[in-house]
Amino acid sequence: MIKKLMLAVATMIATMGFALAQVDVNKADAAALDSIKGVGPVMSKQILAERSKGEFKDWPDFQKRIKGVGDKRAAKLSSAGLVVAGKPLSGAPMGKAAPVKQKAAEAKTAPAPAKM
Repeated sequence: MIKKLMLAVATMIATMGFALAQVDVNKADAAALDSIKGVGPVMSKQILAERSKGEFKDWPDFQKRIKGVGDKRAAKLSSAGLVVAGKPLSGAPMGKAAPVKQKAAEAKTAPAPAKM
């Protein structure tokens, strides 16, 4: 029973943590963009300038229009919580949620403590 409760709490925290970390390039202001690891003031200004010309359609469009964002950097930005048109980069790991889920999985497979 306790294991199930711990798993449920860990899952809830993982879900909330990832949901709070998402920042959409089409909706965010400079401060929200700066909160993403790997995005600084220079990139934020570039994103806002490009977005004023039209919203980013998808990740390939974002990568084409923002200088210095290739596949590797796009994956890092996505795993840090950046989304384009509401979607993370396909195949990119979900950085914030992964460690909590891993601990939950370990708790699930850990042996039960000995009863005294």
